[in-house]
This record gives sequence, C-alpha cells and structure tokens, in this order.
Amino acid sequence: MVNILMYTSNHCPYCSNAEQLLKNKGFAIDQKLYIDQDADLLSEMMEKTGKRTVPQIFIGSIYVGGFDDLRRMDLSGELETILKG
Repeated sequence: MVNILMYTSNHCPYCSNAEQLLKNKGFAIDQKLYIDQDADLLSEMMEKTGKRTVPQIFIGSIYVGGFDDLRRMDLSGELETILKG
C-alpha cells in the first residue's frame, strides 16, 4: 500500500476535495501536516514544493501538487497508476 502525505490547513475546501477524491478511490491520507498549526511545517512545505498554498500532496515519493493537479491526474488515468505503486 502506498503512503499518502498531505500538507493541509483547517477549513480548506480543496483539501477536503482531495481527501474525498482519494477516499472514492479507496485510499486514505496517511499523514496530514497542518501548516496553520505549525509555522515550521509551512517552511518545510515551501522548501519541498516551492508553493505556499494547500493542499500539497505526495503519494509515496511522487510529488503530485495541489487538488487541481490531483484531479488532472485522475482524469488522465495517471493517478490509478501511481496509487497502485
């Protein structure tokens, strides 16, 4: 099973959408890192991704990006391949 990590914040509709999309595929987010509760996590996320918006999603060692990227990968079929490892 592949590990899914998401940088998130409280009250983030795109984060909820990403989580629901993955849930509909039968996958759960293994680790949620709340950048609004820990400034060090925001710095870490920005260093890893170059972005300051959430969600920022990693599936295994693959950096997916945000919800729009996740959705685009889903529509293209690429997400299925990544989730199967």
